[in-house]
Formats: sequence, structure tokens, C-alpha cells
Amino acid sequence: MGRGFVKIDEERCKGCGLCVSVCPVKIIQINRSKLNTKGFHAADVIDMEQCIGCGNCAIICPDIAISVYLK
Repeated sequence: MGRGFVKIDEERCKGCGLCVSVCPVKIIQINRSKLNTKGFHAADVIDMEQCIGCGNCAIICPDIAISVYLK
């Protein structure tokens, strides 16, 4: 069971991929099958149970679209 919970505001995300590159457990990916209202492919968490709650994704996000909560 993971220690963290990641919440991504899909409408603020522009799909830059920085969060994908810094996730140590590789649980974030860009969702290529869905567009937000601005026309971007937003990031998505693929396996929340593996989240360690490090917060790297939230720190690097230039759009402040990611929040990380510890369980």
C-alpha cells in the first residue's frame, strides 16, 4: 500500500511531462487518449498504490496542477 495520494487538476495541466520525468516509481504518464478543455493531453496516475508520497511531481509542476497528500 502506498504512502501518498496524487491529485492532478486535468484542466490546469498542459501535459509538459515534467512530472513523468521526476517520478521515482514511474506511476505518472501522459494520457494520450483524452484531451482537457484547452486541448492538452493531461498527466494521469496509473498506479496510485505505488505512490511513495515524495512530492517531486508537485514541486516540479510549472502550472501548480498537482497536489500530493500523505496517507
